[in-house]
Amino acid sequence: MIIGGGPGGYEAALVAAQLGAEVTVVDCDGLGGASVLTDCVPSKTLIATAEVMTTFDSSYEELGIIVADDTPPMEQAARVVGVDLGKVNRRVKRLALAQSHDITASVTRAGARVMRGRGRLEGMQALDGSRKVVVRAADGSEETLTADAVLIATGGHPRELPDARPDGERILNWTQVYDLDELPEELIVVGSGVTGAEFAGAYQALGSRVTLVSSRDRVLPGEDPDAAAVLEDVFRRRGMNVMSRSRAQSAKRVGDRVEVTLADGRVITGSHCLVAVGAIPNTEGMGLEEAGVKLKDSGHIRTDRVSRTSAPGVYAAGDVTGVFALASVAAMQGRIAMYHFLGDAVTPLNLKTVSSNVFTDPEIATVGYSQADVDAGKIDARVVKLPLLRNPRAKMQGIRDGFVKIFCRPGTEIVVGGVVVAPRASELIHPISLAVDNNLTVEQIANAFTVYPSLSGSIAEVARQLHTRKAGAEG
Repeated sequence: MIIGGGPGGYEAALVAAQLGAEVTVVDCDGLGGASVLTDCVPSKTLIATAEVMTTFDSSYEELGIIVADDTPPMEQAARVVGVDLGKVNRRVKRLALAQSHDITASVTRAGARVMRGRGRLEGMQALDGSRKVVVRAADGSEETLTADAVLIATGGHPRELPDARPDGERILNWTQVYDLDELPEELIVVGSGVTGAEFAGAYQALGSRVTLVSSRDRVLPGEDPDAAAVLEDVFRRRGMNVMSRSRAQSAKRVGDRVEVTLADGRVITGSHCLVAVGAIPNTEGMGLEEAGVKLKDSGHIRTDRVSRTSAPGVYAAGDVTGVFALASVAAMQGRIAMYHFLGDAVTPLNLKTVSSNVFTDPEIATVGYSQADVDAGKIDARVVKLPLLRNPRAKMQGIRDGFVKIFCRPGTEIVVGGVVVAPRASELIHPISLAVDNNLTVEQIANAFTVYPSLSGSIAEVARQLHTRKAGAEG
């Protein structure tokens, strides 16, 4: 039995069904969960449109591209690129629903049963090791099912500030922005983590005047500091008002405007406000603690590296566990849970091999140990960072911002981490991820051929510099 249809749930269902188990997936919104319906897929679809705008806006003059309206003379022509947000958002929602339907079709084809409703655990484990799950349908009817094992993959929902409750019109959370028909003229984004930074960059690219309110001393406080510095510089250069060390206390509507009051008493105004201050796990009202499932103070479910909870026969995967809030990690947790329960070969989750990406422009991709780990002495590593400005392909494309950084062990030269800041860094991080996952050395990366010219050439160049520095030290 799987409660929740996000990446952890539907990937677990596919694995279990393929291994011959009888599978039921209980979900109230549609398979794919928040990741597909209100979070990852919609936001990255919106960002894809913004990316086109940003790429054009930042490069067209340098590359010699002329954009003109129909009014001569050409020398007086103005740029006429704009966006129809209503059309963009209709496409966003259409693609999200289509993806959810595709997932449902895949799961049912594999032989799993899909039920619409909300599931909760009932009581303790039975003497035969089974668990009872009560499924409540939208009409209020309930059905009790018995399962040999239960996977909880119910995800999370946007955290709200007590004095900044979303109304879905002017004060919004990240699930509500896709109902907008017109581009916000002046958007205040509260929260400078991944979600806040992604939306701030996207709406700025689409044409909004954006103010980003950050309670910390920089944007993306959880990311590589060099990468965050590059992004903040880009934001400011493109006209974004980045307010560091400015904690939002409240937000309220005043007519067709929004007033955001900061903790120090300052008040900023805009046409809209997006509150992006984290997520809360969907664990309330599920009977978890009564069933012996231990929760963290944050409400997240405690799990081990094979997705087991403290209750026998109960597993958990995805954002509800508070591990990495990534669809890829949720999916892996779900697969691992099923492999473990069904007695198949299983490799425990290793977070140091997880690659992640911030879909801003430029993107920020990371894998393995971080600069913070090195600075804190958690690992002894050598580091080389190479700006993309030196890369011939970057020069051809008018790319000014970004770098490649690789961490390797001093003695063995094994690659233990990396950071890429670049357009489509999400694609460029993969060779470093392979190196981290397979304990490759910088020499092995340096000796592999890369296409010339290419952005990936910078990865090989950083590896060469790390290797030659060691050779130079030994000589």
